[in-house]
Amino acid sequence: MKATTRSAALAGGLVVVMASLSFAAVPFYNWFCRVTGFGGATNVAEAAPGAAEGAPAVTVRFEASTERGFPWTFRPAQRAMEVRVGESNLAVYTAHNPTDRPLAGRATFNVVPYAAGGYFDKVQCFCFTEQVLGPGETVEMPVSFFVDPAILEDPEGRFVQEITLGYTFYEIDLPAEEQAALDASTGAQPTSIE
Repeated sequence: MKATTRSAALAGGLVVVMASLSFAAVPFYNWFCRVTGFGGATNVAEAAPGAAEGAPAVTVRFEASTERGFPWTFRPAQRAMEVRVGESNLAVYTAHNPTDRPLAGRATFNVVPYAAGGYFDKVQCFCFTEQVLGPGETVEMPVSFFVDPAILEDPEGRFVQEITLGYTFYEIDLPAEEQAALDASTGAQPTSIE
């Protein structure tokens, strides 16, 4: 009986440890990607350091897509630009809601090649917050960024000559206040959760 109790306690402890690790996996992975640039994760910075004399140029390409079924049109205003390492840059994306109702979206992003992800710093980005577009509304969404000069010291990063910044918009629920206003204008009864 004692061996059975001990085995049950060990099995229960193992279940608790595995459950704890599963909850910690997502934040740990996000932290790991931000620190290392793995998976194309980027950094957030206050300001660009400025391009040093003779800093090399890198081509940055811009891509845009939407999740399947999300009706927005979303595209970069420019397909590519030459940027000097350390220099502040501004790219613009355009989004349009062709529907007759407001829609909310959030953008996910990645940077390719992965070796450049940890050196691609955003100062300001529409991807930091949710975006709400009214019926037929079109907006321009800027991204302020720079390529960190530390990339020139990285054994893999220093050979990067082209970086692709890609965004994908997916639909999210309208913010509560906007949903309430929409419900009021259409006469719909707000739903309550009991």
